[in-house]
Amino acid sequence: MDTYPVRLNRRLGLVRDPAGGWLLSEDQPVGPAALWDLAPVRVARGERCLVLGAGDEATLGGLAALADRAVPAVEAVWGPAAGGSAGGAGVGAGAGAAGSGGRLVLELPATLEEFARLLDVPAENYRGIAAVTVAAGGAPVRTPADRIQVNPDAYRGLSELGRRVVITHEATHVATRADTKGWTPLWLSEGVADYTGYRGSGRTGRQIAPGLTREVVAGRLPGGLPTDADFAAGAGGIALAYELSWLLCDLLARTFGPDRLVGFYRAVAAAGNPGDGREARDALVARLVKEWFGLDQPAFTHLWTTEAGRLGE
Repeated sequence: MDTYPVRLNRRLGLVRDPAGGWLLSEDQPVGPAALWDLAPVRVARGERCLVLGAGDEATLGGLAALADRAVPAVEAVWGPAAGGSAGGAGVGAGAGAAGSGGRLVLELPATLEEFARLLDVPAENYRGIAAVTVAAGGAPVRTPADRIQVNPDAYRGLSELGRRVVITHEATHVATRADTKGWTPLWLSEGVADYTGYRGSGRTGRQIAPGLTREVVAGRLPGGLPTDADFAAGAGGIALAYELSWLLCDLLARTFGPDRLVGFYRAVAAAGNPGDGREARDALVARLVKEWFGLDQPAFTHLWTTEAGRLGE
């Protein structure tokens, strides 16, 4: 599945044996653990994916079926070659991807605690996060996200639609990995992923954004777009940040067409690093909003705040 060597850091301990040789006394991961450090790994293969995990055959097979469904859903928006010819296995990875066409690699540990060990993060901060997309160790810098890691505790609590949306959302991150840069605002990268995930679901805005709907009904329109800090694991307003980001990207796709939204996303990456600081990045995004959608900042703000206000009608 991979077109580059995966690198894992480990701490090894050695002791002398009575004969004067060396024995291995310790072998532990340094930083994120590998899935096979935690438990025996089972494998399920789909037509467009590989699932590694600690679950039973039915669980892994169900996840593979969702991943197989997610790949064409993502390609319908981003194209079969989204992300260029970057190395690694993933949706729309083009000629550089392993296998025929876009493929996904998913990892499903047994518990929230094991999920946290894969990320080397506090488990409590990720309790409500169903999945993340990460890079394998040694991944080229141009492929910052090519693995979907699933939180089994949060994933089990989702409906069938919720699971499908989550896997399609994460598959979108894989597909857009080469076009996602450090200066890409999270409201954009998370918004397009949710837009792709919910596309064609038949859900209304009120159903997709219940928290935002409650805020609007209570007379509290958002004062601005979410900041990157709003998406931090454990942040109090993280659900609202995702909902508002989805609303904006869905609105842009419906108003100007999905191709223009995709073009705008890639243009942000292609524009180059605008420099340090949110002000420089916001200026870059504002310039590209004008180029791609013909909206200056007041008109852009009016567009999405008006759409948010309709949730309360």
